[in-house]
Amino acid sequence: MHVEPVVTFAVLLAVILVVPPLVEKLRLPGLVGLIAAGVLLGPQGIGVLQDKDPALDLLSTVGLVYLMFVAGLEVEMEQFRRIKHRSALFGLFTFTVPLIMGTVVGRLFGFDWVASILIGSLFASHTLLAYPIVSRLGVVNNEAVMVTIGGTIFTDIGALLVLAICVGVHKGDFTAASLVQLLVLLALYTALLLFGLNWGGKQFFRRTGNDEGNQFLFVLVAVFLAAVGAELIGVEKIVGAFLAGLAVNEVVGEGPVKEKVIFMGTVLFIPIFFIDLGLLVNIPAFVQSLGALALTITVVVGLISSKFLAALLTQWVYKYSRAEMLTMWSLSLPQVAATLAATLVGVRVGLLNDAVLNSVIVLMLVTSTLGPLITRQAGAQLVLPEDELSSESTPFRSTADVQAGQPLTVLVPISNPQTEHSLLELAALLAKHEDGRLIALSIAVPRDYLDSQSVTLDLQSSQNLLDKAEALGSELGIHTEPLLRIDDSVSQGICRASREQKAHLILMGWASRQGLRARLFGGVIDNVMWLAHCPVAVTRLQQPPRELKRILVPVDTLTAESARAIHFAKVLANSNSGQVVLQHVCPASTPPAIREKLQKRFLNLALAQSPQAEVTVEITASNNLVGAILKASRQADLVVLRSVRRRVRVGEVAIADLPAKLARQITCSLVMLGEPHHLHLEETRAAVPVDEQPMPIGPDGSSRRRSR
Repeated sequence: MHVEPVVTFAVLLAVILVVPPLVEKLRLPGLVGLIAAGVLLGPQGIGVLQDKDPALDLLSTVGLVYLMFVAGLEVEMEQFRRIKHRSALFGLFTFTVPLIMGTVVGRLFGFDWVASILIGSLFASHTLLAYPIVSRLGVVNNEAVMVTIGGTIFTDIGALLVLAICVGVHKGDFTAASLVQLLVLLALYTALLLFGLNWGGKQFFRRTGNDEGNQFLFVLVAVFLAAVGAELIGVEKIVGAFLAGLAVNEVVGEGPVKEKVIFMGTVLFIPIFFIDLGLLVNIPAFVQSLGALALTITVVVGLISSKFLAALLTQWVYKYSRAEMLTMWSLSLPQVAATLAATLVGVRVGLLNDAVLNSVIVLMLVTSTLGPLITRQAGAQLVLPEDELSSESTPFRSTADVQAGQPLTVLVPISNPQTEHSLLELAALLAKHEDGRLIALSIAVPRDYLDSQSVTLDLQSSQNLLDKAEALGSELGIHTEPLLRIDDSVSQGICRASREQKAHLILMGWASRQGLRARLFGGVIDNVMWLAHCPVAVTRLQQPPRELKRILVPVDTLTAESARAIHFAKVLANSNSGQVVLQHVCPASTPPAIREKLQKRFLNLALAQSPQAEVTVEITASNNLVGAILKASRQADLVVLRSVRRRVRVGEVAIADLPAKLARQITCSLVMLGEPHHLHLEETRAAVPVDEQPMPIGPDGSSRRRSR
């Protein structure tokens, strides 16, 4: 049956929009629902989608390439360099042991040596699906976790190399000489990509400055040219895509370009790949293989046991604790990105059959569920030094600034006369507490030549705002430094001024997004969050700051970021003779003894921060994180939320932004405290584990969230 490409695309978009949220309510990964939708809508189901559809085939291929590119882009290169030798050993163990196990499984079920080795390579790779859990627990700085993250590079590259060799051998014209030729070409090609593309990318980004559109296109051109180049030297395109991800990893950094690249893939192309994967599932063969169960059970048990043995060997060599060993095992357990990509390639070239594909799908379902569950249990028991959350009185300032006598500097961008008074009053409360500086900033963006009448009017308007700010500062009892700046962008002007003035905090008013451009490329607040070198507090005040008596601070983990939010709330409470309420939401099944432990830990964190203010800790046992916070907010005058831009991991196809969801429903005053990504990384590494109790990952228990 011929289906119009537009109809196919509309069906795909509808599936991506509707299916993952429904499936995740059942506590299953959203990608499982996409595969199931592919089965239902494919040739084995109602036949709306066809696996031979050229449009679908193109989109799926793009999704496959994108999947491996994002896998390379998500590798933590900085962490890898710090423990590369230990990562290499763990990578060797967690690659070799499963490779041998998978090869044995293949031979037991009658596959030839080439297909068996390819099955072994499917066992060897892994996807860091549970990384958001260890990040949320604040234990990324634990050596065992970092070693596992670094080992991903070795396993993925090794698995893709084995795939390239197996496919070449299967084509029939593969000899020892051609193997050597392939390895030499692959080595040269890898060096060209990792060094040449990295250098070229840095030069391009430097020359284009803040032109995010061209930078975004550069990244897309790089990944697909790398995929084409890989095929030219005789290896699969996904190998080139993965290497391109590694090559541009440091080029794009953690800025808005990377967010847009990952967003495009995780929202559109990668989900289409999983739907197309479902079209390949042969229902009769699937039922038959599940009836026999032998291959599927052997594959699942073989993978789980081999990954466990690899983690056990690493524990024996480096004397890691049992919790560290279990964390390494659980992190290396999920099989999603590289495994599914290599399986699909193997099926398409005829090396693997439907039974293997079905078994790998079951393997993905089991490991992507089991891995995060074990990570939550084991990761909460990891130990880190507790010297980071000392009784530091000024969390917004670095230790060097404090020692040098650098006063707390609060910068307030002013553009709306109606919110100017409340913003300055709030900033004054913060700055006066530490005898700091208050800078009122106004940005004039020229729409014409600098000598034009419009620019003169804009400058006059900005100066009027600053004059009013100085007068308000005098009323509030603090000297306000006016700063007028001409810049080609409001967000860049704010960030450049804050850097020049060595600001420790940017305090902004809430602004709803308007227009198509803001929705596509982000508004001023989004861009300031990305570019700023210091924390950014975005406020939506329903009453004067002096009337904010009961301040609610939802906290999830014991990190320096949480301490910063608590300090912010305590300064306001101290100035207003108010009360700070820390709320931690734990699973409904949490035993009372664990809740009491958590309450003491969070209370100790709050009391370690100056100034002294009335603080209470509420431990709420609920599986509905959003509902619990909203209920508590009804009794508060102000809610202080943390909004840290986080990454979307490979295999997570839906996006949920918890702070944004809460902000839309909270009716009282609100402060969204955003952390720059570089600061988030530094202090995630310096985090303290909460306790043995696993933390909830989201309102429905999932680990989905928007990219940082």
